[in-house]
Amino acid sequence: MYRFAVCLDNNNYPASLEPRKLYEVTPDPEALKHNQIRVIDESGEDYLFPKEIFLELPLAEVIAERMAQIA
Repeated sequence: MYRFAVCLDNNNYPASLEPRKLYEVTPDPEALKHNQIRVIDESGEDYLFPKEIFLELPLAEVIAERMAQIA
């Protein structure tokens, strides 16, 4: 199942993130223990960011699958 989060604040990461944009979340239980979230950023690679700058959004499965197909 695909998960997505919207960026709420990119002040410390202007080259990596765009505010109000959806990013695919990559599961990382260890990151969550440190209040971080792993997302695929503007470079196309997955990186850790502070969890508080994102809001995870529940998307219908069909929408999440279609979003994941967008390159």
